[in-house]
Amino acid sequence: MPDNQDAQAAEPQQQPPGSTAAMRRKPDHGEDSYRGSGRLSGKKAVITGGDSGIGRAVAIAFAREGADVLIAHLSEDEDAETTAELVRAAGRKAVVVAGDLADRGHCEQVIGKAVESLGGIDILVNNAAFQMSHKTVEEIADDEWQYTFDVNITAMFRLVKAALPHLHAGASIINTSSINYDSPKPTLLPYATTKGAIANFTAGLAQMLGERGIRVNAVAPGPIWTPLIPSTMPPEQVAEFGQDTPLGRAGEPRELAPAYVLLASDEASYISGAILPVTGGKPIL
Repeated sequence: MPDNQDAQAAEPQQQPPGSTAAMRRKPDHGEDSYRGSGRLSGKKAVITGGDSGIGRAVAIAFAREGADVLIAHLSEDEDAETTAELVRAAGRKAVVVAGDLADRGHCEQVIGKAVESLGGIDILVNNAAFQMSHKTVEEIADDEWQYTFDVNITAMFRLVKAALPHLHAGASIINTSSINYDSPKPTLLPYATTKGAIANFTAGLAQMLGERGIRVNAVAPGPIWTPLIPSTMPPEQVAEFGQDTPLGRAGEPRELAPAYVLLASDEASYISGAILPVTGGKPIL
């Protein structure tokens, strides 16, 4: 196996939601590689789940493209502050808001803080997600099923509803779906079900908001190496994570960032209702 897969196989298990700082094999968020070119100059972005993984990579890329960023996260304070420091190092403003997006009031607080601290919102990235692995339906508690929906899809609805008074023509909403919307992994039943809902939410919302000039799209990642993996999957799945893709490996968060930059930028002015797959070669039909 490549060195990364050897390290992945030896990755220590964590408790959810996981921490980048505790990972042995650190994800690559583009800290040393992403170069901006002003594609988001002057824009203001909200990124949920912005503390680590895909969210951190998107925050770095957005900042280096010229955007100010609000980073919403659950409780990973160290990770969130590291992301904020990377945004500030790019010369952009970073605001950090902690709390549980399963709570409607917190969704409203996130949007209110962005308007207050950034002066508005041009881009809303609904990226935060919760998942756990289960071998049988009987293992899935009713409370866990409901919480997965509250975080993964209901929060998107609440954030969009709260943000709409502040979004103007040219604004962009980007939702993180998953290859699981098309090829659901049975051990991730609640998560995969919400990702299917996100695909439909994206398609319907794009049609509903088109007349306002607000674009709505989604990115569908394949297996991406983030703290969510060693904190929510058993060791045997962590060891093999991503090896079943045509490219034979898990993706790095930095490999997702350009998709979000494109959809956030004015270059995507006629792209709405799309789901952009970043899956290591696994097809989405």
